[in-house]
Amino acid sequence: MLMRTDPFRELDRLAQQLMGPGTWSKPAAMAMDAYREGDEYVVAFDLPGVSAEAIDVERNMLTVKAERRPLAKSDNVQMELSERPLGVFSRQIVLADTLDTEHIEADYDAGVLTLRIPIAERAKPRKIAIGAGSDRKEISG
Repeated sequence: MLMRTDPFRELDRLAQQLMGPGTWSKPAAMAMDAYREGDEYVVAFDLPGVSAEAIDVERNMLTVKAERRPLAKSDNVQMELSERPLGVFSRQIVLADTLDTEHIEADYDAGVLTLRIPIAERAKPRKIAIGAGSDRKEISG
C-alpha cells in the first residue's frame, strides 16, 4: 500500500488547535469556490457538519455565516480524537453591481452551500440597431 503524507497538514491542524475555534467576534474562514456558469455566478462554500438552519446569508455585501457546535456527549464518552473544527465560520464577498442580488438562489446539499447569482439584464451584451440612411445594421454592444 502506498501512503502519501503531507507535512503541512499537521502544521495546519496544530495552528487550528492553537488559535481555537472561531467566535462570533472573530470567525474562522471557510473554503469556497467561485466561477461563472452561463448567465450566472456560482459560489460554493464547504460547510460540512453544519445544519442548514445555522447558515445565514445577507445580500449586497454577501456575508455567509455558519456555526458548528460540538456534538452532545453523554458523561461516559471519552474523546479519542477531535480534528473537525468547531465554532463560527464566516466569509464576505463584495458583489458587483452587474449581478442581480434580488434573485439569489441558495442550495445546501452534502455539506456544501451553493449560491447562484444571476447576471443583471443591464450587464448582458445586447444588439442595437444603427440607422445609416435607408440601411440598418446591428452591432453588439
